[in-house]
Amino acid sequence: MSDLKNPTDIAREALKRLAVRHLPPTPANYQACYNEIADLPNIPQFPESPLRQLASALIAHNSRQENQLDLLVAAIGQRSWQGVTDALIGFAQPDASEMVVSSDTGSLATLPAASALALARFIEALLPSFGTDNPRALAVAADLIQMLKQPQVEVVSVQNAMGTLTHHVRSVLEEQLEVRDSLLALLHLLIENVGELSEDDRWLKGQIDGLLASITPPLTLRHLDEMERRMRDVIDKQARAKTRSVSAQQEVRHMLAEFVESLAVMNQSSSEFEAKIEESARQIERVTSADELKCLLENVITVTHAMVEESASSRAQLKSLQVKVEITEAELLQLHQELDSASALARHDPLTDALNRKGLDEALVREISSMRRKETPLSVSLLDIDNFKKLNDSLGHEAGDGALVHLADVTRRHIRPSDTLARYGGEEFVILMPDTVLDDGIEVITRLQRELTKAIFMAGNEKVLITFSAGVAQVGAEESGSDAIRRADQAMYLAKRAGKNRVMGG
Repeated sequence: MSDLKNPTDIAREALKRLAVRHLPPTPANYQACYNEIADLPNIPQFPESPLRQLASALIAHNSRQENQLDLLVAAIGQRSWQGVTDALIGFAQPDASEMVVSSDTGSLATLPAASALALARFIEALLPSFGTDNPRALAVAADLIQMLKQPQVEVVSVQNAMGTLTHHVRSVLEEQLEVRDSLLALLHLLIENVGELSEDDRWLKGQIDGLLASITPPLTLRHLDEMERRMRDVIDKQARAKTRSVSAQQEVRHMLAEFVESLAVMNQSSSEFEAKIEESARQIERVTSADELKCLLENVITVTHAMVEESASSRAQLKSLQVKVEITEAELLQLHQELDSASALARHDPLTDALNRKGLDEALVREISSMRRKETPLSVSLLDIDNFKKLNDSLGHEAGDGALVHLADVTRRHIRPSDTLARYGGEEFVILMPDTVLDDGIEVITRLQRELTKAIFMAGNEKVLITFSAGVAQVGAEESGSDAIRRADQAMYLAKRAGKNRVMGG
């Protein structure tokens, strides 16, 4: 077993091993070396999220296809490629009542023209996801599309072609996911190394946390756009702070130089005053008349007054320097506070002010640790706004953002202070409910649904009813937070399939 524990050390050793073995630094080779050093099985990750999106996009037109969709969802949950393949092929097969068989010629069943055209359009929609690095998959898809656009196409031929295409699609997805995960691992390593070089810089540490959060799957364009805006804000504040800090340093150096010069002048004046007083003392010893003594005393008084005035001027100058230093310190402190506040945004979603994925991960670790230490229950819920895409398309993205903020505000008003709200991505939110068993968690989320129904959302002058579907799961004693959220996600999907605006346990 490898003695390396730190992922950064493992990653460095993996890069060295690639060089020693003279292997090209492809994502696959890097992943293989990394897994070998870390004693991990070299198995490509199962593309659960893309497959769930595919399952959501499929529309069942009869009970048989609904059954196949249920089998597809179950296969995705079990991470079974064979189950996914069988379910997709079964979904594409037409009902016997739809098949046309010629008893005179004994020809094979043919696919109805409408079904063939719909399947061809579906495959055409999938083509961009194949990329340009898989010509064989593109050729198989093109042949199948051409076949489906023929006046008559045999069902058996479609089944065979679909089986071949499914095999290629699986290979394409696995390769793309492997490339993405390997690139993310390398990017994660680079960002961590930059962070390690800047451990004492709190501002840069906040930016590093934000970058790590932004590359945590699932990746969405909205999430990346929000992170980009946030990072630009931090960078702008940091640039202004750096410029002001350099200016402040120059001002302080100038003030110190003035201070030293003032001390030198005061010291010189003091020495001159002391010399004049000593000379006056010697002259007093030689005084022979009252007029001489009067003249000498007047001279001493004049010198003394000049010394007092110069001392007062020096004190005023030093006081002014002190005030300037205090003002500069206060200004720099305010800039530092602004930067600290901006860096703290790395753990919060800027739109809804809920925790983001980074903040959720930290909260999960904290709550699960508390759950195991105190032996108390912990439930998690995943919420997904119903018909959110339709809302965005019909009323615009501004209304969509407003709906997200509305849901977050209503949720915060009706959950306990000990509960945690996080934006999981897009229109999905996660709620952590400590000291809560599954049944109570379902009741809490159901009550939240009722409260959301009462709180009408206004999109301009239009009233919009916002609802959500949710899944709830109780975290197992040895279960990870991500696994519990995955079960809640599966339950949420079943709630969507059951008619939306429902809560189901997982």
